[in-house]
Amino acid sequence: MDHTEFTDRVDGLYDGTYAGLPIALPDGEGDRTPAADRAAWRIAEDVYDSGDGFEQRFATFLEKTDTTAVRALIVGGWEDAYEKDSSGVVDLLVKNAGRLPALRSLFLGAMPSEECEISWIQQSDVTPLLEAFPLLERLEVRGGTELMLSPVRHAGLRVLRFETGGLPAQVVRGVAASDLPALEYLELWLGVQEYGGDATVADLAPILSGERLPALRHLGLQDSEIQDEIAAAVASAPVVARLTSLALSMGALTDAGAEALLSGQPLTHLERLDLHHHYLSEEMIERVRAAFAGVEVDLSEREDPDDDWRYVAVAE
Repeated sequence: MDHTEFTDRVDGLYDGTYAGLPIALPDGEGDRTPAADRAAWRIAEDVYDSGDGFEQRFATFLEKTDTTAVRALIVGGWEDAYEKDSSGVVDLLVKNAGRLPALRSLFLGAMPSEECEISWIQQSDVTPLLEAFPLLERLEVRGGTELMLSPVRHAGLRVLRFETGGLPAQVVRGVAASDLPALEYLELWLGVQEYGGDATVADLAPILSGERLPALRHLGLQDSEIQDEIAAAVASAPVVARLTSLALSMGALTDAGAEALLSGQPLTHLERLDLHHHYLSEEMIERVRAAFAGVEVDLSEREDPDDDWRYVAVAE
C-alpha cells in the first residue's frame, strides 16, 4: 500500500477529503448533496453548545442518506465530549451496522483542538466497532482518555490508527494480541504518561515480531517520551524487514536512538523514514542522511538537543 494514500490525516479532514472522498454533511439540500457512495459523510454535534444532540444528527443521516451505499463515515464531536465518553456514539454505530453494509472507512473523534483538545476527548471501548463491521478496512480514532480495545480477529482491516496524547498500554496490548492478517498500515501515537500513555517497549514486542501482522508495510510508533528505547527495539525487530515505510517521529528521539538505528539491521530497503520532531545533533543528522541516501527521510522540526525539557509533538 502506497504511503501517499494516507496523507489525508486529521488535518486533511479539514481540507475537505477523507479516504479519497470529498467530505459532505447529511443535511445538505438539492444539488449540493452528492450520491451516498461519492462522499465521506461527517456527523458531528457542537461539543460545547449542542443543539439537537448527536443521536438526532445521526437519525438525520439515516433518514436523508442512502446508507446502504455509504463507504466512509467521520464522527466529529458529540455533546460535552470533554466529559461524556463515546460509548453512546459507538452503540449507535453498532446497532445500525446492518444499515451500513458498504462502510469501509471510519474515523471516530475527528475534532480539531479548537473544538476539543486531543487528551480531553473522552473515548470508550472501540472493540465493538471491529466486531460489528467485519468488512471495515480503515479505522481511525482520535483521543486516548478511557480508550479501550480488546484482542480481536478482523480479516478485512487494512489501516489502523490511534491518535492520542497518551495511548493506554491496554490498547497497545489489545492491538498486539489481535489477529489482523490484512493490516498494512499501523500508526500509534503513544503520547506521555501524564495523559495516560503508559505503554512500554515490552508491550510493543508482539507488534515488532510481526507474527500476527503478515501484511504490514507501514509502522508508526510515534509521539513517545521513550522514543530512544523504541528506536533501539525497532533496530532489531523482525517486522522491519518487510516494511516499506517507518515512522518514529513526533517524540523525544535523540542521538542515542538514532545511533541504535544506524547500528541495527539494514534499513535501506525502506522507501520512507519519518523522524520529524526530534532532538538530533547536526552531526547525527548528517550521519542519518548519509546512511539513508536512497531513502526519503524526514528530519524536519528539529528541537534543541541541549534542552533539558524534551517534549513530544502532541500531548494535551
